[in-house]
Amino acid sequence: MIMEADITTANASIQANAVWTIVRAFAADPLMRWSWPDIRQYLTSMPQYISASGGRAFEHGTAYATGDSRAAALWLPPGVQQDEEALNVLMALSLSPDVSEDMAHLRRGMAEHRPSEPHWYLPLIAVDPNWIGQGLGTLLMKRALQRCDEQASAAYLESSNPKNIPFYQRHGFKVIGEIQHGGSPPLTPMLRTAY
Repeated sequence: MIMEADITTANASIQANAVWTIVRAFAADPLMRWSWPDIRQYLTSMPQYISASGGRAFEHGTAYATGDSRAAALWLPPGVQQDEEALNVLMALSLSPDVSEDMAHLRRGMAEHRPSEPHWYLPLIAVDPNWIGQGLGTLLMKRALQRCDEQASAAYLESSNPKNIPFYQRHGFKVIGEIQHGGSPPLTPMLRTAY
């Protein structure tokens, strides 16, 4: 049984393991597989997406993982943004034209739902599929939300899988909309207000 003490800040020495845990966990994610339906394209593009969307968490000491990298969460602290330029390049080079247009609308919708006040942003949280149901996601979430509460800061995310919404709700997140365009799967923005 993994305990809270087994959650560590994911530094450069385990960054690659944490990234591949996220890649494995999102292999059946509706939005990611709609974006890259070919498995080879997914395996090439997803690590780049992780780096662009959440890689700055490693730089800021806000990437968390279990000691064995069975689960990982990348949190961006208030004032730290995703690497939009890298995301733009990745989307331009890797998405098919029909997906690309819908993705542009999704990204605009994401920007519109982001809170205007300072907040923690969770672009990615994942548990290796072989370890789902062991409470690892809950441990990662509790660790980060404790920090949010200590700072009296809101937390925000977009759920790319409807099956995960109840998990986020159990941790105090509330659905604040739905983002969908054309043939895309829905993306659900969720906010946890400051305590």
